[in-house]
Amino acid sequence: MKKTLWVAGVACLLTLSTATQPQQTRAPVADYPSWAFPLKVEKTLPQEGPEPKTLAGSSRKYTQNQIDDLLNPPDWFPHQHPDPPAIVLKGHGEALACGACHLMSGLGHPESADLTGLTVAYMVQQMKDFKAGSRIDVARMNKIASEVSEEESLQAAEWFSELKPSRFTSVIEAGTVPKTFVGNGRMRFVEPGGGTEPTGNRVITVPEDQVQARLRDPNSGFVAYVPAGSIAKGEQLAETGGDGTTVRCATCHGPGLRGAGNVPRLAGVHPIYIARQLYLFRDGTRNGVEAALMKPTVDKLTDEDILNLSAYLGSLVP
Repeated sequence: MKKTLWVAGVACLLTLSTATQPQQTRAPVADYPSWAFPLKVEKTLPQEGPEPKTLAGSSRKYTQNQIDDLLNPPDWFPHQHPDPPAIVLKGHGEALACGACHLMSGLGHPESADLTGLTVAYMVQQMKDFKAGSRIDVARMNKIASEVSEEESLQAAEWFSELKPSRFTSVIEAGTVPKTFVGNGRMRFVEPGGGTEPTGNRVITVPEDQVQARLRDPNSGFVAYVPAGSIAKGEQLAETGGDGTTVRCATCHGPGLRGAGNVPRLAGVHPIYIARQLYLFRDGTRNGVEAALMKPTVDKLTDEDILNLSAYLGSLVP
C-alpha cells in the first residue's frame, strides 16, 4: 500500500516538474567545489606504450588505446556478469558505451554513478530527465541521453538492475592527504613526487591501485579521505535531521539507507557523487521527478553539511 501511494505521488510530481515547476537559477560551474566536481584535467598521465595490457585472473588483453575508447570499453571478466546488451559494450556517436564510465560491474568510477541496486524504473526515468534537460549533468550525460534510444535505455537499465551492490570505496578520516591532481578521465591521481597536504574541507578520492583503475578494472576500488569527525557529524544530521536543517534520510531512503522501491540507495555510494547530487538539488540544476521531494530537504544544507553527509553515507555498508 505504501509503495502504491509513493508511486502515485511520484506520478503527480512528474506532472508538476514538467509542467508547473519554475525555472531555477543554476550556479556557475566555477562555484562548485573542485573536490566534488573534477571537471578540469590538470595534468595528463604519461603516454602508454602500444603493448597489450593484462589483468590478473583475466584471459583478455587490451591496448591502452582500446581501454580508453569510450565507445568500446574493455570487458575483463565477462563471467562475472550476465550477457550485456549492445549499448553497455558499444556506443555510437555521442552515446558512449555504458560500461566505459559505469564499469562492467556497475559500480562506476567516482566521476560517474554507481548503478547497482537501482530499479529499472528509476534508471529509465533518469535517462528521460537527462534527455529532456530537466536534469543537467555538468559533464556529459545530457549528450549521451540525447542519442540513446528508449529501447537501449530500457535494456541497459534491466541489465544494471541485476548487478549487486558491494563496497567499492573505503572512507577514511584523515588530517592530511596525499598531494593529488585531476588526470585522464577526470580521475584524481596521487602526485608521483609524493608529499601530503591538509585535508581541509574536502573529500579527496584516489584509486586503491592507480594502474588497475587506469585499466578500468571493475574489481579495483577507491579510497576517499574525509576530514576528521565528518562521519559522526554526517551521521547525526542524517539520523536526526539536524533540528530542522533537513529530514531524516531513512524516511525516504529506507532502513540502512539501502533504498526503498524507486528511491535510490545512499549507503556506500561514492562520497563525491553524493556531494554533487546534493549541490545540484540545492541550486536547482537537478530537476526531474524527485527534485520536488529533495529540494526542501537540501535548501538549508551548508557546504559543510554536504561534506559531512557525503562522508557518512559513503562509509556505510551498501
